[in-house]
Amino acid sequence: MRSFPECEECNCNSKIPIKEPPNRSEIIFLNPDAIAVRKIKVDGCVIKDNKTLRCDYILIPGDDVEIYIELKGSDINHAVKQIESTIRKLSENPAKLKKLCFIVSTRVPKQGTNTQNLQVQFKKKFNASFRVKNTPHTYDLKDLRKD
Repeated sequence: MRSFPECEECNCNSKIPIKEPPNRSEIIFLNPDAIAVRKIKVDGCVIKDNKTLRCDYILIPGDDVEIYIELKGSDINHAVKQIESTIRKLSENPAKLKKLCFIVSTRVPKQGTNTQNLQVQFKKKFNASFRVKNTPHTYDLKDLRKD
């Protein structure tokens, strides 16, 4: 992914928290190997206009994966559209590069066929897996090898 110097920070911390106070959603990425991770603020920085759908953040923990994050109250369908729009606009290779997408919500509906269908579509279109999780959620970056 190209660089956005004014919208990103790089750190090697053992915990990388991402939270949005208005929705009170939070995800914490564990980084036990202290690898360099780029954290890019998309909403309001990389994409500033109010017309383009966009997710909140992208994490880049290396050259072979992009992690898209949307912190939500409860509108999961809108969150999916935001992530899809961001992938199309910013990903170096929307169809091939491995992607992991997180929707972290204050209230997650039960996993139904709609969510399962979306997961299959994302895998086909974007080589992306996505997860809908309740806040707060923790993800270990070591698990990227398995996903």
